[in-house]
Amino acid sequence: MGRAISAFRSRKVRIAVNAVIVAGGLTAAALATRHFLHAGWPLSKADPLLLSAAGVLFVGAYAFKAWGWQRLFAPHERPQALTLAAAGGAASLGGVALPGRFDEVIRIAVVRRLPGKTAGLGAICLTIIVVGLLDSAALTPAASVAAAASERGSVQLGFALVAAAGLAAALVVFFLPRLARVGWIARFKLGQWLQQHCACRRSAWQAWLLISVSWALRAVAVFVLLDALAVGASFPLALAFLCASAASAALPIAPVGAATQAGAGAAILIVSGVPKADAVAFSVAAQGLIIVAGAAVCASAAIWHLGLRWGRRRGEVATAY
Repeated sequence: MGRAISAFRSRKVRIAVNAVIVAGGLTAAALATRHFLHAGWPLSKADPLLLSAAGVLFVGAYAFKAWGWQRLFAPHERPQALTLAAAGGAASLGGVALPGRFDEVIRIAVVRRLPGKTAGLGAICLTIIVVGLLDSAALTPAASVAAAASERGSVQLGFALVAAAGLAAALVVFFLPRLARVGWIARFKLGQWLQQHCACRRSAWQAWLLISVSWALRAVAVFVLLDALAVGASFPLALAFLCASAASAALPIAPVGAATQAGAGAAILIVSGVPKADAVAFSVAAQGLIIVAGAAVCASAAIWHLGLRWGRRRGEVATAY
């Protein structure tokens, strides 16, 4: 493990990794451009007003999830919410070319690199795990509604499992502080470390509420996008699409994160009776809009941090004179 970390710190290794990531992203962009030149861009026929509203809702979802994630850090090492939102946006961009779960590496890199309070690597990884659990917990109501609205037994069973997994995830998060204080666990270094870095129940509740608002905004955005593309304004269908996409993102490894989520979303739409061409077009459009919203968040964070750096430099120059 130590050799792997020291090798990754090498400048040549970092350049090679960056080159592979950039090459993968350019390849994915070229293939996507080629496809849309022949098939047409799914959003070209969408209602502009509804499309803009969906985009704003997706941006708001990034903000609320960042606020929720922020509550899971200790106060003395809590990064800025804009930094965490940029990490989420960068992860969605990386999902275009990188396999599933590699987006977590991007999140860690962004949080570590951007200025401000920086938590330790272990603390960041712990909060990412807890955010994933809270994502599952926040999706429990949506999965329950989707299961109740579905007419197919296999689909109902799938959404019921998603809801059950969400309940189990919530129990793990809220009992984790107490578990870390159990006598035989507290004697180990891991238990002592968890006591120092694990969010208390109050912070976990706050994070869960904020992350739930984030998923609610995503659900409304998908509903608006369904109407914008004339697929059918159905809120249960929007919840089913959202749950299917999110459940696919929980896979330990997947070929390409964004493609896997788009494929799962298209599959649930087809099962729900939406024509195959419309289902695929909508799923690609929704995933594309999420990525565009993530890019907007990343750009905003970059401009904000550049503005702060420029302001500090001007202040230093003025003080020198």
